[in-house]
Amino acid sequence: MLRIDPGQRQRLIEIIRSLTDRIKEAKLNGWLGEAEGLQVSIQAASKKLTAMDQAQARSKTRITDLGLPRIRRP
Repeated sequence: MLRIDPGQRQRLIEIIRSLTDRIKEAKLNGWLGEAEGLQVSIQAASKKLTAMDQAQARSKTRITDLGLPRIRRP
């Protein structure tokens, strides 16, 4: 899976909103096949958003301070 740029999070949210609007329009017009296809797209976009949030949370919690190295002298 490709990694998503966290800077594009807002764009992904807008894509999900747009897909939601398009699904509503398709259902109003009776385009059930189109609505179903868009539903698959919105599910994939939602999974990417969730994965992005989880990856960002993991990266923040896994930082470990190892301190400064000490040089041992014989």
